Amino acid sequence: MRLDVATIRRGCSNCEIRNYRHLCGAELEHFRNAAKAEGPLTVACTQQAAQFTAEAGERPGGISFVNIRETAGWSRDGANAGAKMAALLAAAEIPAPDYPLLTLSGDGIILIYGRDEAAIEAGRLLADHLDVTVMLKQPADVTPPAAAVFPIVKGTVRNARGHFGAFELTIDDYAQPRPSSRDRFVFETPRSGATSRCDLVLDLSGDPPLFPAPDLRDGYLRADPRDPAAVLRAVLTARDLVGSFDKPRYVDFTPSLCAHSRSKLTGCHRCLDLCPTGAITPNGDHVAVNADVCAGCGQCAAACPTGAASYALPPADTQLQILRAMLLAYREAGGADPNLLLHDSGHGTPLIDALARHGDGLPANVLPLALNELTQVGLEALVGAFAYGAAAVRLLVRAKPRHDITGLLQTIAMAETILDGLGFDGGRVATIETDDPDILAERLTEVGPLAGLATPATFRTVGKRGDLLRFGLSELHRLAPRPVDVIALPEGAPIGAVTVDTSGCTLCLSCVSACPTGALRADPERPVLKFVEDACVQCGLCQSTCPEKVITLTPQIDFRARRAPARVIKEEEPALCVRCGTPFGVRSTIDRIATKLEGRHWMYPSGDRRTEALRMCADCRVIVMSEQQFDPIQDVPKRPPPRTTDDYLRQRENKD
Repeated sequence: MRLDVATIRRGCSNCEIRNYRHLCGAELEHFRNAAKAEGPLTVACTQQAAQFTAEAGERPGGISFVNIRETAGWSRDGANAGAKMAALLAAAEIPAPDYPLLTLSGDGIILIYGRDEAAIEAGRLLADHLDVTVMLKQPADVTPPAAAVFPIVKGTVRNARGHFGAFELTIDDYAQPRPSSRDRFVFETPRSGATSRCDLVLDLSGDPPLFPAPDLRDGYLRADPRDPAAVLRAVLTARDLVGSFDKPRYVDFTPSLCAHSRSKLTGCHRCLDLCPTGAITPNGDHVAVNADVCAGCGQCAAACPTGAASYALPPADTQLQILRAMLLAYREAGGADPNLLLHDSGHGTPLIDALARHGDGLPANVLPLALNELTQVGLEALVGAFAYGAAAVRLLVRAKPRHDITGLLQTIAMAETILDGLGFDGGRVATIETDDPDILAERLTEVGPLAGLATPATFRTVGKRGDLLRFGLSELHRLAPRPVDVIALPEGAPIGAVTVDTSGCTLCLSCVSACPTGALRADPERPVLKFVEDACVQCGLCQSTCPEKVITLTPQIDFRARRAPARVIKEEEPALCVRCGTPFGVRSTIDRIATKLEGRHWMYPSGDRRTEALRMCADCRVIVMSEQQFDPIQDVPKRPPPRTTDDYLRQRENKD
């Protein structure tokens, strides 16, 4: 492949760029010398990464590897891919922060759940490696083995929960076989509600999976019993799942920021709706994330409006730093019309490799970026990409995704609404749903020459998703072709305002107490309801809490909100205590209460001095009641004593 070193150097002006023809062979000594030098080191070769890592030894700072061959050089446009190579090298320079690990352990106890001899044969293959139990669901003509090498029982899984190393299954119709079974199994009297605990589950039943998003459940293996190759792959995978394994703690959760519930009223439930594995459950006013079950799709973090859930591979601000480095380096190297291609390593990388080796490769303006999961992409990433100068963003998705991608599609819909509202051409953000490299190439050529921003933003990113989104929106609005002040967003958007029917609002301020972000505010001196739109996350707690039901959510972006002061929604005159003059409530409310009670309630007859107590603060009311020696039960007749069983028996005896 051709290396346009001059173009690469323009894009990576803060780096020393050296090029070689055979760095892993005849020129290996040059690498050894570079590895001894201090500072970060990036090698633009992934094929020989193992060799270079071994040669470098325990180098402080390690080595970053980036592929510029399949992603750039091996292409029909390879001669013009210098700017893309600069972008890929610049992205590789961004250090990946450390993330916490979680250890899962299993002792090799496996339950094989099936219907016929296929499950028993899988047990034979695993018996020398794992502690096997085979459970058959409604077995018919299954011949018992001559020797009982492992237990074979009957049962139907009613419920399953847990993860690798800690599965718990509830079994109905459970029974053990009689030792006298001859040509087929004869079972003892079955019972329901039995419990099975194991480290692994191999599901060969052919029934619907026992767990949602089964491919993402650690320790749960499933194969079609009619496909011997699939069964063998599952058996070989299970054989090696013994011991302790580290998995990333994908999501960092801060309960104090969660806006799920207040006072047993539900507000935000975005993460609960989107989690494919059921790892998120309600936990009082907040939610709880089970890290053992979490598969790292990242939809909860992408949708969380408050930043309570944040993704760790990488954090949102690091992801934006990578996008910034790519797009700015591409522009500095002379590239134009950048099309950002986001993909995951397990699916997208093989397609790109196949396209490079057997097809035309990626176009020179397509900048690929591998992510842990596409569903981790949030609105702040898409907004930031366009602010940095991207002309289009394409997200490469499996033809049949491993889990629901509703959250990603909602994010794309919001991004498209924002871009259309600001005057960008339509079709800027879209998915490419395919497993075929030729279809990928065809869809990339359909993007067309969409001109990027004339002067892209260069802001640096740090902080939580909400802060990144607000700043990115502000920059995109500043650079937009047709900036407007307000854009209506689809329902469920994490940005917006509240609308209050002021005629029905009593200024009880229940909404202020429930608001988790301080978007709704009160004034300690006067009965006032204020609203800060920039702080609103559309959680809906105010709407659920309002006793008068006069609050509605309005999903929108108001680009003026970031600089706007708190807006007064409703304000009334305070009610002043007629005795001491202290403000103690809302005048209209006190007047309404006094009108309803005066002359209509036995405690407040017309013209009586007691009615003045309604217009007093709490302290003065107590003083006046004490001075008047008011007894609220003075004229109430004495209640008769309660009748007991003895009273009824005595009455019966007197009648007799």
